[in-house]
Amino acid sequence: MDSEGFLLRVWVHAADLADREAAAWWLAVVCAAFPTLRLLWADGAYTGGWGTSLERLCGVTLVIVAKLAGQVGFVLLPRRWVVERTFAWLGRNRRLAKDFEELTECSETWIYLASIRLLSIRVARTA
Repeated sequence: MDSEGFLLRVWVHAADLADREAAAWWLAVVCAAFPTLRLLWADGAYTGGWGTSLERLCGVTLVIVAKLAGQVGFVLLPRRWVVERTFAWLGRNRRLAKDFEELTECSETWIYLASIRLLSIRVARTA
């Protein structure tokens, strides 16, 4: 996703593969596809040593958006809302409201179609 929440690339994987394990391989693909990428926001699940190797290999700075120390109750975290808002936009499409698809490739295709629909509506409003 870009900083406005518009989809750039998506990869749906099986549930038995943890996101953190898949991130190292996926980020290599993303860095190759978007060589101008310089900053990446991630949540606390992506902490660890691969953030420094990401910066060294791809030139991308990893910023972990974590819960504030001593936080009590709800606090809006920086940039986290972009991801949640995008999931809400995609969830408005019937096929993405539940996990109906058997193949991950089908889920990816429906996400791309929903994103194309969303962008088409936005472009039509400005024209």
